[in-house]
Amino acid sequence: MSGKKAGSGGRGSPRWVAPLCWTAVALEGFDLVVLGVVLPSLLRDPAWGLNPATASLISVVGLLGVMVGALGIGPLTDRFGRRRMMLITVTSFSVLTLLCAFATGPVMFGVLRFLAGLGLGGVLPVALAMVNEFARVGKGGSATTTMMTGYHVGAVVTALLGILVIPSFGWRAMFVIGALPALVLVPLIAARLPESLTGDAVAETAEVTGTRNPVAALFRGGYLRATLAFWVTSFMGLLLVYGLNTWLPEIMRSAGYELGAALALLLVLNVGAVVGLLVAGRVADRMGLRKAVIGWFTAAAVFLALLSIRLPGIGVYVSVLLAGVFVFSSQVLVYAAISRHYPAAVRATALGAASGIGRLGAITGPLIGGALLTAGIAYPWGFYVFALVAALGAVAVAAVGRIGAPTRKADA
Repeated sequence: MSGKKAGSGGRGSPRWVAPLCWTAVALEGFDLVVLGVVLPSLLRDPAWGLNPATASLISVVGLLGVMVGALGIGPLTDRFGRRRMMLITVTSFSVLTLLCAFATGPVMFGVLRFLAGLGLGGVLPVALAMVNEFARVGKGGSATTTMMTGYHVGAVVTALLGILVIPSFGWRAMFVIGALPALVLVPLIAARLPESLTGDAVAETAEVTGTRNPVAALFRGGYLRATLAFWVTSFMGLLLVYGLNTWLPEIMRSAGYELGAALALLLVLNVGAVVGLLVAGRVADRMGLRKAVIGWFTAAAVFLALLSIRLPGIGVYVSVLLAGVFVFSSQVLVYAAISRHYPAAVRATALGAASGIGRLGAITGPLIGGALLTAGIAYPWGFYVFALVAALGAVAVAAVGRIGAPTRKADA
């Protein structure tokens, strides 16, 4: 599907796909950190009566919404078209994010976060499918990783906005700001984003997999093993991303580092993530996605294990930077591999399913880190556990075999 012409009667232009999808993913990056940015204010609001346990529940509820959205919107995207679902997802989560600013209590806030998560969960599968379909031949890896830099840019900008906005305008202003980009983005999507899915692609998928049902197609025509392997890999990848982003500062504090240094290490970890995204895609385009994903997960395991060694001076910052380079971009390369492996007409379904199952890892990672900290063994055992998770990710990708459309097999 790479480089093909836009559908929908010529509406939109392929050159708008990358910037519009990047912007939509940046808004998901906003959601990644906005709860953490506003929670200190919410926990100190006597009218809400929040405590860490109820705050954690709100966080989990939001992630469950994202998981359900990813699982559900992927098949709808393959059935009704990328452009239409991008409009629906961006509009819905923007409106619901705005409504979060007017929540009157924890229950209403949690419900709105869940509903916003339904739209947010659908953004990534749609954006990944479109970017890969319109990427130049042989450049799917770099197109995917470049788009995903928007995720981290959105997260960093949101954190900076929190510092500037909350002291003067309060936490509610953050959700108003988070909804405002839709006033520009939604009209641009409607006017400029092309449609990418055609009836020919659906017919091709039915021929290859033996079914027009996009969900059933993930388990037929030789795709069963790959589907399960990609799910395991995504679970491991997002476990690492959310586990480290949540608990790295506290783990480093338990190792004896000062709070300022521990927070600086979290920043270094995410700087490494951006560097890794810019490098990983280009490496994958040169050496192949399967080798790149296995190599990236393996390197992540090595550098995570090295963090168990207390290094002097700048050594710990270098180790954390390198861990960030490989940990975050490993999962993004998985998305690129999924995009390459499945036919166009089930691509969003495959991406949504992997992203949705991966959200279980996103919930599990913080729980594991919290349990290890409670037990007093987060340092060094937390890094050994995370290294093992990365190694399992590498093994799962190896089980996929050749990345690319398989021949029809009996496992259908």
